[in-house]
Amino acid sequence: MGRQGSRDKALNPAEAPQARQRLDLWLWYARVARTRSLAAELAESGHVRINGDRARSAAKPLKLGDVLTIAASRDPKVLRVRDLGVRRQGYDQAQLLYDDLTPEAPPRNDAFDSLFVAPRRQRR
Repeated sequence: MGRQGSRDKALNPAEAPQARQRLDLWLWYARVARTRSLAAELAESGHVRINGDRARSAAKPLKLGDVLTIAASRDPKVLRVRDLGVRRQGYDQAQLLYDDLTPEAPPRNDAFDSLFVAPRRQRR
């Protein structure tokens, strides 16, 4: 009975001392990427930074507390690793893997933008 309990702890990567997980796996578990191959491509393309250093490999190890900067889309994300995943789950569970540190975008000032955009011509 005691033996099986110790085996269960060894299977959960988040509970192991100095726990680490591959970057592509974590991106997939956290639902940052739709597929694992896209997560690997995202990591290898240089769009992900771990604690400010560019990650060039999908196998780059992540640990708890690492800060990821993901600049794949128009709006970059800043995420702190709160937990390591064990498997891919729903969106609500995936959000528990990280703290979102992304700064809020400044509010748009439509009056200011209208000064620089030519008015549209109306159709007749």
